[in-house]
Amino acid sequence: MTIKRYKTNKRMSQAVVHGNTVYTAGQVAMNAGGESIARQTQDILTEVDKLLSEVGTDKSNLLSATIWLTSMDDFAEMNEVWDAWVVPGETPARACVESKLAAPQFNVEIAVIAAVD
Repeated sequence: MTIKRYKTNKRMSQAVVHGNTVYTAGQVAMNAGGESIARQTQDILTEVDKLLSEVGTDKSNLLSATIWLTSMDDFAEMNEVWDAWVVPGETPARACVESKLAAPQFNVEIAVIAAVD
């Protein structure tokens, strides 16, 4: 079976397609680091949309999502943006955990797995 990698560098790929499934790397708010949780979440989900589109799928095909927050105090603010973004009735399995992230300006990180048609 073929594996196709997208936006690859020496350390990682931003998306990997194997069979009919795409796995994304954890996405952070590269255009909104240090901004509000809502703004960071919006920035991340915009990038997720782009990655999914690039591999031939979209958020209606999400299977799973993992969300990392530096503080669970930000859970409600992140969820406001998330809830507006997901397709009603097509929501993925999801986990959300509190964790220290790779750089201090990032307070949210999201990775998804989706089906590819």
